[in-house]
Amino acid sequence: MESAQPTDTEEPVVLPPPPPVIPPNVVPKKVSMSNRVPMARSGTGRKGQSIQLYTNHFKVGVTNVDGFFSHYSVSLFYEDGKPIDGKGIGRRLIDRVHQTYHTELAGKDFAYDGEKSLFTVGALPQQNFEFTVVLEDMSSNRTSGNGSPGGNDSPGEGDRKRQRRPYQSKTFKVEIRFAARIPMKAIANALRGHDSESSQEALRVLDIILRQHAAKQGCLLVRQSYFNNEPRNFTDIGGGVVGCRGFHSSFRTTQGGLSLNIDVSTTMIIKPGPVADFLVANQNVRHPSEIDWGKAKRMLKNLRVKTRPSNMEFKIVGLSELPCDQQLFTLKQKNGRDANGDSPVQTVEITVYDYFVNYRHVEIGYSASLPCINVGKPKRPTYYPLELCSLVSLQRYTKSLSTHQRSSLVEKSRQKPQERMRVLTDALKGNNYDADPMLRACGVTINTHFTQVEGRVLTAPKLKVGNGEDFFPRNGRWNFNNKKLLEPTKIERWACVNFSARCDIRSLCRDLSRCGEQKGIFIDQPFDYFEESPQWRRSPPTVRVEQMFELIKTKLPGAPQFLLCVLPERKNSDIYGPWKKKNLSEFGIVTQCIAPQRVNDQYLTNVLLKINAKLGGMNSLLAVEHSPSIPLISRVPTIILGMDVSHGSPGQSDVPSIAAVVSSRQWPLISRYRASVRTQSPKVEMIDSLFKPTSDTEDSGIVRELLLDFYMSSGKKKPDQIIIFRDGVSESQFTQVLNIELDQIIEACKFLDENWSPKFTVIVAQKNHHTKFFQLQSPDNVPPGTVVDKAICHPRNHDFYMCSHAGMIGTTRPTHYHVLLDEIGFSPDDLQELVHSLSYVYQRSTTAISIVAPISYAHLAATQMSQFMKFEDMSETSSGHGGITSAGAIPVPELPKLHENVSSSMFFC
Repeated sequence: MESAQPTDTEEPVVLPPPPPVIPPNVVPKKVSMSNRVPMARSGTGRKGQSIQLYTNHFKVGVTNVDGFFSHYSVSLFYEDGKPIDGKGIGRRLIDRVHQTYHTELAGKDFAYDGEKSLFTVGALPQQNFEFTVVLEDMSSNRTSGNGSPGGNDSPGEGDRKRQRRPYQSKTFKVEIRFAARIPMKAIANALRGHDSESSQEALRVLDIILRQHAAKQGCLLVRQSYFNNEPRNFTDIGGGVVGCRGFHSSFRTTQGGLSLNIDVSTTMIIKPGPVADFLVANQNVRHPSEIDWGKAKRMLKNLRVKTRPSNMEFKIVGLSELPCDQQLFTLKQKNGRDANGDSPVQTVEITVYDYFVNYRHVEIGYSASLPCINVGKPKRPTYYPLELCSLVSLQRYTKSLSTHQRSSLVEKSRQKPQERMRVLTDALKGNNYDADPMLRACGVTINTHFTQVEGRVLTAPKLKVGNGEDFFPRNGRWNFNNKKLLEPTKIERWACVNFSARCDIRSLCRDLSRCGEQKGIFIDQPFDYFEESPQWRRSPPTVRVEQMFELIKTKLPGAPQFLLCVLPERKNSDIYGPWKKKNLSEFGIVTQCIAPQRVNDQYLTNVLLKINAKLGGMNSLLAVEHSPSIPLISRVPTIILGMDVSHGSPGQSDVPSIAAVVSSRQWPLISRYRASVRTQSPKVEMIDSLFKPTSDTEDSGIVRELLLDFYMSSGKKKPDQIIIFRDGVSESQFTQVLNIELDQIIEACKFLDENWSPKFTVIVAQKNHHTKFFQLQSPDNVPPGTVVDKAICHPRNHDFYMCSHAGMIGTTRPTHYHVLLDEIGFSPDDLQELVHSLSYVYQRSTTAISIVAPISYAHLAATQMSQFMKFEDMSETSSGHGGITSAGAIPVPELPKLHENVSSSMFFC
């Protein structure tokens, strides 16, 4: 067929323009073509005094290195062929397959992950299997014959009907299909530094065997941790929540061979027992009649309960609309026999209360006037009175904890080093891994003694304070008693604002001035004191802040240099966010919030350290940056970046994540920083706004902003070296940091100057790991400055553990640093010394901190800016889609910009 061509007389057909692929005026972001991988270790450090340590890694032997694992995919179906989507039943079905078809499976043991993967040592007789299995007891899915009233049927009738419905079936089909072969030799290769997908899979199988070992003992499994149902491991932290102590265990490849890392782990569970008791505690009310049932319904959904008198287990679907003594259902009864010998069925409308009291002869007390628990289906309810339901144990509590709960959990779960060692030794013995048939088949043996490693204790860096004095920290600490700050600021135009009814702000300001004078800070008399009027105290926080500013504007001639703000609550004051936003975003005023409980000189000094840093002063410096004589950094303009992303609390799936990057300024200093903060899609870990070109010449990204600030504050010098400290990424995301984030930073540099090619060093810092160190001859924590880069580190990659701070309580958690890239060319000693020194430049405190200051500052900046936006309103009703709906990504609200007066300050300090 010929294509239709326009004739001379016809108008040519004008097609509409194609839809734009990208918004106008936006330069598309270059897709990364890089393929960087983490660098190999170049050597180990030598500086510092040698120290012998134990670590909670236990040596593992593998004798069956010529063997292999077979990986099978598992599919589970109901009798009618409908796939099973619910979790929890898989282990029971696979156990039943193992029992019933043991001979057909050549007597092989399984390692099953509880979902879609099953592993065996060696191969099964066939590649594919289809089995039919029967489970006798399906009690958690259906009502029993003598259960509670269900839908419009009598309990007995409903039960018989439900058995015929496919999702209540007792017969199941299990398909097992061969997927892959994993050689155990891959583990040996990984120990030689040749990491591969096979070696990761082989280690995953070993981890699955440990999880299965715990599951068979009835433990709650949370990733690689497991928790026993032993009340001695429970600690009540209030609000109906219990901290449950358990253990983390994972296999790790190290320089010293394969090891099993075991550590104490804690998760939160719902307090088991009567549902009413839990709700009363959770909502902090005195009596069940005061419970907010809307909140209760959201909290209880999907929790499991045991019911009286049948002692059966069900999942909660919801609550009844009406109270127990008003909620009706249709009860079907057989009424004798008629003339034909049939049993006619009579239906009666009856309340749940009457049914249990009169038909089941169960006494119902306080819950008669309360909603019932529905354990049936939303449209086919099965009701139980509240007081007949008890929450079963080991159900995770996944909502975010209150400040009180968090501090209670920390306090109650602390363990001194010796106690932790004892608990871990007992756990390893109690687990009896030697008896596990799968581990035996792999030829895996686990040593029960802590691994001994050699560490080194680095000397604390010398500090410079006021009046040209040098200062030598001892045990990771120093103080400013009888000393002056290095660069004290002057506070001339300031005022004090009081939102707390209890505080005497005049005497507080007098004490602050006196203490400041001793440290070298000149603090003039405050211009005025502003007390909140009692009439506003019950107003919303934004209104209280607005009213306070109206009052300030009437009294002050212009914007003050500084505002001291006294808050009514010590933690989580709802005034904090609106107050900070008003000051930093709208007016550009530096502000310090306090909520003093006990005011003494130590407290006032800590407050002054923050104020001085925010106003551009400097409390102390490293002597080596003052000289300046930092290896490789003092000679070549160098910028240090600290990067972090903070996410919403658990259960807040649609709260935007906050990305913060701080950068050093005024090179050759490495103690002064500023921050740039942006929102991004919920739960996204990679920072997506490092480079954001909006036209051929404009880039609104984070990196450009920080590079320009460095240039202006460092004598118009571009940094030829960029050191990046990245927090909060797991080992599986290292290549993304190297190939996505680093590419964006390089693009931002090229966008400023095509010919500029700085050198990069990229270091990831991890706190969320399970390696601990213990001293051989001492019950104390390891000394500050302890570094370990042998025996338990990665067989190939460049990593080390550093305990830079003095652990005063509990057991010190080292920071695990991974050097992913080092184009600058640090020696292991120079890099470890730099990391150690950066734990001493944190201006807020007079102690070495546990992680480098740029990362701590990034975390502070993200946390403080997140308070600008009140996200909490969305959290309760969050849909749980992680920011994605059927209509696409939810637009992420932007943070308000900081006022130019404070944008370069250490406002976050």
